[in-house]
Amino acid sequence: MFSGIIKNLGTVVETFTEGSNKTFWIKSDLTPGLHIDQSLCHNGVCLTVEEIKEDRYRVTAIQETLVKSNIGQLEQGQVVNLEQSITMQTLLDGHIVQGHVDTTGTCLSKVEDNGSHIFTFKYSHLFNDLIVEKGSIAVNGVSLTAFSCKDGIFSVGIIPFTLDHTNFKWIGPGDMVNLEFDIIGKYVKKAMPGFLAQ
Repeated sequence: MFSGIIKNLGTVVETFTEGSNKTFWIKSDLTPGLHIDQSLCHNGVCLTVEEIKEDRYRVTAIQETLVKSNIGQLEQGQVVNLEQSITMQTLLDGHIVQGHVDTTGTCLSKVEDNGSHIFTFKYSHLFNDLIVEKGSIAVNGVSLTAFSCKDGIFSVGIIPFTLDHTNFKWIGPGDMVNLEFDIIGKYVKKAMPGFLAQ
């Protein structure tokens, strides 16, 4: 489980494909503290650390992950948002993030707003019921507040600190991002038909 508070970045140094899977070697300051079998969030996708060599580590994404996220588009030199799983002592500064990406979105615009930036994203309208005005959403693993929610469109505000410490600084119109909707909203949506039938 994660909280959507990004404290580290990683750089893809090598990728290769085996069957329908794609494997990545990633360089990060986090590496010395990692261990094999550890869960680590990459752009909002939970992947397992498989091997560690000096300042880099290896993870693999299966076909399901590659289809539902932007992980498959990662190439050498690109930067990913990283988050280690939370502990019982961790402050939940963001919101509950599982690292299970629901779908991808496309950046429509990036507008400077008095020092901060407003990003607007488009996504499949099939997920409209899972996003609410002023509700939480994870974008590339970053816990953010959605606003200006319309049919298949929402915006988020990025403060300078977040822009400087995540890969949002490289996101612009046309770029794909990973979206994970609030887990509480998912359970409520699933339960509602049963409640309405009573």
